[in-house]
Amino acid sequence: MRLEPITWERLTEAVADRITGSRSGDGGPWLRVAVDGAPAAGTARVAAALADALRLRGRAVRVVGINGFLRPASLRYERGREDPDGYYDCWFDIGALWREVFGPLEPGGSGRVLPDLWDPVTDRATRSPHTELPSGGVLVLHGPLLLRHWFPFDLTVHLHLSSGALRRRTGVGELWTLPAFERYEQEVSPSGSAEVVVRADDPRHPAWNAPWEDHGRGGRAQ
Repeated sequence: MRLEPITWERLTEAVADRITGSRSGDGGPWLRVAVDGAPAAGTARVAAALADALRLRGRAVRVVGINGFLRPASLRYERGREDPDGYYDCWFDIGALWREVFGPLEPGGSGRVLPDLWDPVTDRATRSPHTELPSGGVLVLHGPLLLRHWFPFDLTVHLHLSSGALRRRTGVGELWTLPAFERYEQEVSPSGSAEVVVRADDPRHPAWNAPWEDHGRGGRAQ
């Protein structure tokens, strides 16, 4: 894949412009965007910057992190606290995401999205209230392993780290998760399936696959 250097600012503007000129794949009034990547890639920061750019364009945005939809510890740690296959298969409450985030954004849905469900510190439900995303609004879901669940995204952004960069930038206490990301690469190939791919090995010098000839200025997502 050919990648071109770009700044984070230009990347954010290009993606925001693309979203602003797009329609949902199912004909509904909401758009759903993924910012996928390992925790070391900084998906929360990228999602927040994208949300700010969209709001400046007059769009309502709800940012949701998949880490707010962890399963209870008794289920996450069923195979052990540091089991990479357990992390891959058991950590995230995918059913709750479908029910509380994507279901309300289907055509004819209420638009009432739950921003988070579970607090891993207290290991209890967060009891956060649902918030309404108005018609024309954008959901930005960020976090790891997003592209393996068939979520109905209208645009997917993958922050790619080489295996060496992923190891360097992952904290010592999280190194046990690395085999899960190797499995993700093998089974899902996120760099091959995401529309926007950003190489983030050096956070100061990202590069992207420039998927639109006009670099996001106008047009509609396919």
